[in-house]
Amino acid sequence: MSMASGDGGPSSSPHKHTNRLANERSPYLLQHAHNPVDWYPWGKEAFDKAKSEDKPIFLSVGYSTCHWCHVMERESFEDEEIGKILSDNFVCIKLDREERPDVDKVYMTFVQATSGGGGWPMSVWLTPDLRPFIGGTYFPPRDHGRRPGLITVLTRIMEQWQNNRPALESNGERILEALKKGTAVSANQGESPPLAPDVANRCFQQLAHSYEEEYGGFRDAPKFPTPVNLMFLMSYWCVNRSTSEGIEALQMALHTLRMMALGGIHDHVAQGFHRYSTDSSWHVPHFEKMLYDQAQLAVAYITASQVSGEHLFADVAKDILLYVSRDLSDESGGFYSAEDADSVPASGGPEKREGAFCVWTASEVRELLPDVVEGASGSVILADIFIHHYGVKMQGNVNLEQDPHGELQGQNVLIVRYSVELTAAHFGISVEKVNELLAAARARMAEVRKSRPRPHLDSKMLASWNGLMLSAYARVGAVLGNKDLLERAVQAANFIKKHLWDAEQKIILRSCYRGDNMEVQQIYPPISGFLDDYAFVICGLLDLYEATLQTGWLQWAEELQLRQDELFLDDQGGGYFCSDPSDDTVLLQLKEDQDGAEPSANSVSASNLLRLSHYTGRQEWLLTSQRLLAAFSDRLTKVPIALPEMVRALMAQHYTLKQIVICGQKDAPDTASLLAAVNSLYLPHKVLMHIDDDSDSFLCQRLPALSSMTQQGGVATAYVCQDFTCSLPVTDPQELRRLLLDGTTDAQAD
Repeated sequence: MSMASGDGGPSSSPHKHTNRLANERSPYLLQHAHNPVDWYPWGKEAFDKAKSEDKPIFLSVGYSTCHWCHVMERESFEDEEIGKILSDNFVCIKLDREERPDVDKVYMTFVQATSGGGGWPMSVWLTPDLRPFIGGTYFPPRDHGRRPGLITVLTRIMEQWQNNRPALESNGERILEALKKGTAVSANQGESPPLAPDVANRCFQQLAHSYEEEYGGFRDAPKFPTPVNLMFLMSYWCVNRSTSEGIEALQMALHTLRMMALGGIHDHVAQGFHRYSTDSSWHVPHFEKMLYDQAQLAVAYITASQVSGEHLFADVAKDILLYVSRDLSDESGGFYSAEDADSVPASGGPEKREGAFCVWTASEVRELLPDVVEGASGSVILADIFIHHYGVKMQGNVNLEQDPHGELQGQNVLIVRYSVELTAAHFGISVEKVNELLAAARARMAEVRKSRPRPHLDSKMLASWNGLMLSAYARVGAVLGNKDLLERAVQAANFIKKHLWDAEQKIILRSCYRGDNMEVQQIYPPISGFLDDYAFVICGLLDLYEATLQTGWLQWAEELQLRQDELFLDDQGGGYFCSDPSDDTVLLQLKEDQDGAEPSANSVSASNLLRLSHYTGRQEWLLTSQRLLAAFSDRLTKVPIALPEMVRALMAQHYTLKQIVICGQKDAPDTASLLAAVNSLYLPHKVLMHIDDDSDSFLCQRLPALSSMTQQGGVATAYVCQDFTCSLPVTDPQELRRLLLDGTTDAQAD
């Protein structure tokens, strides 16, 4: 790995202005390296300047694929007049929220509390000792209707700083103190977690209340994929299979996943999912593609294939990983963060447009797909079938309300309008033929798309999101028995160990970067990992162990969990702080209490601890997990819909994990058959273990009871244990499958 030398960003063309952000590696910071603003990265140099010159700090926070961040950069930060006002009167700090989520969370909490809203770009003004006193989000450069422009805001702040500074500071201090109290999450001594069935039932009721029946999803528009909700619903069904609520929960999850797969939020030509839908029918998306969405959706779709047996869901999971392998993968094994929504249209012009890379005119489709279709009723060309199936219209298929800036006029966002069976009937050809024709058409369009100007790629590699992606490849690979996917998972884990783990200091590093020559680069000093980096990587390693049965990954997961406890655990109140409590530049010690676009690291940790306690025999981790859940008791009881992933961990505690132990030669066909039986089922409350003849193995040392489990009659044998009681040994895969399914209903009846 090389260190960033600081000799500039991605472009060598001469610029009128260059500031010190040119020495950074974050794609977001590099986007601002040639502003006429004296930008600093977050750090000591900027803080010292603010103190020595006694100036307020202007903190601007965003990320490289954020549309309104691009707008504010173009309108305001490239403006010479604004640049001069900012540089002369403030110490200006630019922060990538994906590099420093800890700092972002503190000031976003302040902005939400003081303005009633939040989002990016975030604009906050701080005292030299980093205390916020005014905050907002996007500002136009100059006054616009009733909305004050940035110049007006800056002028007012300068006046207030000169004439009314004590009031500004004391007001900010008062709000900060209130936030410290308001955001505290802790358990009283001896407090137990709330009752799982009650919390789960309430979570289900709250989701059912916000469910939109026609197209699935939660609320009307904009609609987000929210994989955490879908995973909860499928887990809820697992323990409530025979109740009407359980059946409804499963139907809600599967219908949502089906409608998303058919919708325009799913990229039918080049795979993967866009960020969210601007309408209720999943048709017109915001076209950005985020790594964390791909990771969680791949897991949700493969889970849906396990519970339903439908091939569609497994195909979509493979589809997502095909996209990630092709477009978001670094040759070192790491995964990039995101692709932007905006790009230059193929027709040319300097202005980037939302979705330009992904949309099609009807005439383009006709030109591309002129082939005559043999055997169809009437004279039909391939374009006719494609246009019918994917809802393409001559005038474009995007409604005005979904296109406020007119960027998609005359364009089509592909959406499946008919089943393959209906399309086949309409043209008088077979279903197989339609599938073949549509696949050929999509492949041809994908080739054409490759020649279009690509959207910006955020090529930084984050430990947390790489951990989520590691889980996805491991889980999908295990269910499908796909060796290529499992190899890619191992490659990802090796990448994290090589580039995002400091073995000397025993810390995870938050991020690394793609250099100009495709090498992996690190900044100096590197950013230390946060709670989500540890939690998501540990979860990925546990999933990787269950998929490959290589105990080295289990050992590293144990080491990381011990380190996570040292760095982030709140010994007094239970649960984990998001960032290192010893960092005095982070003013609020927060515990994330929301499973949103990404799950809360506390939710994931609650499950990790439970799984690890079963793998290592460390009972203290079971207690740590219970204490964590007790700390979030209030939130879990009142608004469990805010923490569906944590509700899953609470359910796993309540129903206790099954230990499925497979004894057999690792790569032998009989062992593989038993593993395939386990992997064919969705079992949210299980740990899978493999032992062979080696009694000195990691697992046998930690769990002496395993030593008494042996192969029966020289063939691979499975044992299913729960609450220290084991089933009789099983050697037949179908019998194991039955035992696991019946065991699920037994657990439900407990």
